[in-house]
Amino acid sequence: MPETDYSENLLSRAAKIKLFLMDCDGVLTDGHIYFLPDGKGGLFETKSFDCEDGIALQWAHTTGIETGIISGRGSPAVEERARSVHMKYLYQRNTRKLPLFEEILADSGLAAEEVAYIGDDVTDLPLLKRAGLAAAPANSRVSGNQAVHFVTPSAGGKGAVRDVIELLLKAQNRWAEIMAKYEI
Repeated sequence: MPETDYSENLLSRAAKIKLFLMDCDGVLTDGHIYFLPDGKGGLFETKSFDCEDGIALQWAHTTGIETGIISGRGSPAVEERARSVHMKYLYQRNTRKLPLFEEILADSGLAAEEVAYIGDDVTDLPLLKRAGLAAAPANSRVSGNQAVHFVTPSAGGKGAVRDVIELLLKAQNRWAEIMAKYEI
């Protein structure tokens, strides 16, 4: 992400985050869903995930920021993505996301102010209104909403999740530690 001048309010919010939750379609992906032949006369669904988001999710994991997905759709591709980047939470097939958010808060023992959430559509608004740090991809349907504290420079599926993780790591003074691993 290009160097960004973050507001003090945004940095203060980001410094408190211990859990980063996200929608999937339109956030972790560009929103496209691909139906491919399964070799048995049927179809299977897959999605495309961004590698830059993937490495950032690994950084979050190694620095102790837990992650998770709350998605209205269900997909084995999402299950694999969540597993491969060490996500703690994965909820699919439910567009009523608030009860799931509350369940995660109860399970984690965290307050809402310790949770960041990134979403791209109206089904995400209840969570965006409650999260300590609410983010939306640049191309989202909710980027102009007052519930959003941070609109990422990147579009969904094109680095938006990485933009948020970079913000979190910088606010929590962990960015230099990550860059040092790459001799930067």
